[in-house]
Amino acid sequence: MADSRRPGPTRPPIRLRPAPVADPPYVDEVPDLWPRPPGQLALDLFGTGRPAVGRPTGRRPDPRPRPGHPAAPPLPPPATTTPEATRAAHRFVGTCLEILNGYRPPGQIRALVEPGRTVEVTEQLARAAARTPPVRRRSTRPAVHLRRLRVCQPRPTAVEVAAVVTGGGRSWAMALRLEHHRGNWLCTTLQVI
Repeated sequence: MADSRRPGPTRPPIRLRPAPVADPPYVDEVPDLWPRPPGQLALDLFGTGRPAVGRPTGRRPDPRPRPGHPAAPPLPPPATTTPEATRAAHRFVGTCLEILNGYRPPGQIRALVEPGRTVEVTEQLARAAARTPPVRRRSTRPAVHLRRLRVCQPRPTAVEVAAVVTGGGRSWAMALRLEHHRGNWLCTTLQVI
């Protein structure tokens, strides 16, 4: 007797394949594939680097460890920021916001700025004031708010700060550098972006 079931469509077998790597390798993950002469930037703009061995040209090197090859070295621990440096960054940005909101006169920023850089910093602060709404004298609500503050301490005597500020329906960023001089944290650079 013949089989009464209808034959169904034949499907090819399912094969699992690894997904291709979407991110390029970091320079410190594949040190032997990205050589550069001393003094040259990390970008190889002039084609002095060697292509990956054993791979066709035009393909990115695979950062995954291969059998028989050592894994990439671990990344260095992230830099830590001291509490004193973080407080100094918050204090300086807070003073800038109080000036922008009209709670302090602009001359009070001089005590927190390196003496040779006062003109540059006050010009950048005036540039930020141009982005803010007009200040109302009797208002208790600030017009300019701090949205985010990131602090990085590349060395013990220097702090780099990125602040996102909003006011008047607009947002902008302030980048600044504080350096420790004779017991005080003084601003050496302020850039309104």
